[in-house]
Amino acid sequence: MIPRPDNPLIVALDISDLDSAEAMAERLHGEAGVLKVGLELFAAGGPEAVTRLRAFGPVFLDVKLHDIPNTVEGAARNCARLGIAMMTVHALGGEAMVRAAVRGAIRGADEAGHPIPTVLAVTVLSSLAGEGLASPASLAFEAVAAGASGVVVSGEDVAQVREVLGTNACLVVPGIRPAGSNGHDQVRILTPEEAVERGADYLVVGRPITESSDPAGVARAIVATVR
Repeated sequence: MIPRPDNPLIVALDISDLDSAEAMAERLHGEAGVLKVGLELFAAGGPEAVTRLRAFGPVFLDVKLHDIPNTVEGAARNCARLGIAMMTVHALGGEAMVRAAVRGAIRGADEAGHPIPTVLAVTVLSSLAGEGLASPASLAFEAVAAGASGVVVSGEDVAQVREVLGTNACLVVPGIRPAGSNGHDQVRILTPEEAVERGADYLVVGRPITESSDPAGVARAIVATVR
């Protein structure tokens, strides 16, 4: 059984300016459980985005690797060398690709002397309704069977995926919006309480925190609702 984290809040720093992202990370120090560096920030700041934000908390590098297994293995190795806590691959890449990502992550972390990051497979993006796509539960099962430590799963699929995977997998749920907030571009959204009730281990929240005048206060309030 994977123990539930003391602080389940992952804050998505979807900011194009690295200095601004670092300032936000500093404001959230001690309130966010994990800081998420996604494609927007990584494209702007590169590996430096990870190394600078690591001063303020564990970093989740959400770059959703999806390519041939050999390429993904090399990319995962380089990601893990940065000292990240978590990283993502696309479950749709298949079991061979997921296995390659796990191998690369282990190798890179060992080479750099860091703990091995949690490799998560993304099932269906929270901005998609999901019609016509592969079942998130089947994608999740295959990814964990291939060595992923868990999955990123959203909306109404959380409970079903938890039932399929049991307690030995980590579930990260994006598209989280506190009650009464704007859903923005997210379709498959839940409140923090709903997500935890359905089996989430980690909750990803972005703009309700980063666009607030008091990001630390909002983060603290979200965590309080699920403790």
